[in-house]
Amino acid sequence: MPKAIVLGGYGLIGHACMRALSEAGFEVIGVGRSMRSARVAAPAAEWIIRDIPTITTEEWLVMLEGVDVVVNASGALQDGAKDDLEAIHVTALARLADAAALLPVRVVQISAAGVTETASTAFLRTKAQGDGILSSRLENWVVLRPTLVLSHEAYGGTALLQAASALPLIQPRVLPNAQIQTVYIGDVADAVVASARGQIPSGTTADLTERESHSFPEVLAKVRKWQGWPDAVACPTIPARVVFALGKIADLFGHLGWRSPLRTTALVTLADGVCGDPHAWETAGGRSCRSLDETLALLPATRQERLFSRAYVALPLAIATLSIFWFLSGLITLIDPARAMSVLTDRAVASWLIVPTVFGGAVADVLLGIAILWRPLTRYAALGMLGLSSGYLIGSLFVATDLWADPLGPMVKVLPGMTLAGLVWLMMEER
Repeated sequence: MPKAIVLGGYGLIGHACMRALSEAGFEVIGVGRSMRSARVAAPAAEWIIRDIPTITTEEWLVMLEGVDVVVNASGALQDGAKDDLEAIHVTALARLADAAALLPVRVVQISAAGVTETASTAFLRTKAQGDGILSSRLENWVVLRPTLVLSHEAYGGTALLQAASALPLIQPRVLPNAQIQTVYIGDVADAVVASARGQIPSGTTADLTERESHSFPEVLAKVRKWQGWPDAVACPTIPARVVFALGKIADLFGHLGWRSPLRTTALVTLADGVCGDPHAWETAGGRSCRSLDETLALLPATRQERLFSRAYVALPLAIATLSIFWFLSGLITLIDPARAMSVLTDRAVASWLIVPTVFGGAVADVLLGIAILWRPLTRYAALGMLGLSSGYLIGSLFVATDLWADPLGPMVKVLPGMTLAGLVWLMMEER
């Protein structure tokens, strides 16, 4: 049985490649840095849990023993809290190539359409450097460059399209001059299998894409129709400067661990156009890729997809609301602690409890409001909010029961906040 290793095996493309290679008769091993994500993606598969840029050439020599093909589906869109483009796209690939050059192994590189070393984004430039390393150091290699990948699993571009097209009543016109070509995830996986089997000649560099291009608003309209949403009442044009201002904000949150598809790299790439030429792939013997309409016909468009699309928009709003509410709640108390203390002193609470309770609660509120914005701590912060809110409610039953009958409902209003925190905790998921 031929043996394949897939780098980035639980990512959008990597997961599809692992499944397709396994169905094609390969023994497949996935490589990724999170055991939890690996087990969620493919619990029955064999995994090597490593941060790929840290693997040395000597370690690659050991890992590649007996391996027939390596599929590199690892990558990152932009530098961030967990991602270093130079490390993952260039350094890691150089070490892999140095080891593969000494072994009878084929390397299949998943790159991206439009890569050049003078491209407008670091993502495309570093991808181009990685492609160049493979072509210059190896004899047995294939580079596949997909355009915008559409998948049944909503992540990245697919998630962005679904969420943008699901906005109620409106369909914003964004980047109207951008030209987009798409490719079905199944076609990418099939191309990897064909390359792994040796059906594609070594030294092939080819775009994986449909033939026709579409404007970005046209793609959104098609996705909206596919999902079954009613026609938009209004289609306001969003100026490019507003779109890129949102991208800058998304970049800031990238340093907090959020891999938003609205980051400037994605927006610049879309604005430049995501296009390719299928000629090289078809000349090499590859099967033509499906059109956008054919891809959408293959993807599910059920209640699950519609709920996800709306939730994808609602989740960041919920997190922002909780962050602002908790941060301001604690800050206001710290600015005027006497008013908060009066709530307890007026109800004959022991004086030695008042100061630590008020200041401790205020500091906890502020910290939770900040922590929920940091991606690795979001779920824990939501749980902390639930726990602290429960503490406030229980405490009020002992020392301030009258607040439950207050016309402004200071205690009753805690319950919606707890519900919102619970929803964030439930909806957060590691990739």
